[in-house]
Amino acid sequence: MITIVSGLPRSGTSLLMQMLAAGGMPILTDGLRSPNADNPRGYYEWEKVKNLPQESECIGAAEGRAVKVISQLLFALPNKRDYRIIFIQRPLAEVVASQGEMIHRRGTTGPPLGEAGLIAALQAHLNQVSNWLDRQPSVYRIDYHRVLHEPTEAAKTIQRFLGLPLNTEAMVQQVDLSLYRQRSP
Repeated sequence: MITIVSGLPRSGTSLLMQMLAAGGMPILTDGLRSPNADNPRGYYEWEKVKNLPQESECIGAAEGRAVKVISQLLFALPNKRDYRIIFIQRPLAEVVASQGEMIHRRGTTGPPLGEAGLIAALQAHLNQVSNWLDRQPSVYRIDYHRVLHEPTEAAKTIQRFLGLPLNTEAMVQQVDLSLYRQRSP
């Protein structure tokens, strides 16, 4: 079994990976992307996962572990493996604001769509992802705000979904509301 943590970039996937690691679940990460102002506790990424479209079998390295796979790469997962997918959902206005702040900090520019255009594009993508998730045998969708405001219940629900003896108290300790900076009005 491979546990996939997914969502849009800036939706809370790193937080879920932190929670799983603290709970005692083995995770697949390479530590290449260092913590920074956007993710002070780290990204918990595995760079090789970006090669899924060209090398789908690389996911086999995650057997028995959790790995972060952004939503755009879910479609490249090979069908012949068993996955447990935890998909985190955050309000799109917050995702766009968080992505915008990250782009600003880096001194780069983002897509020239404007906020409304970005939200529409992300919603269209999420509709495709949702249709794909609906066809998968083991998916748990969790709301970002639920993780932040009901961390104990969120941790217990994740534990039940995975069927593993995770340390839910340690998972809850990973939730830090001071890191929730891009909020919906």
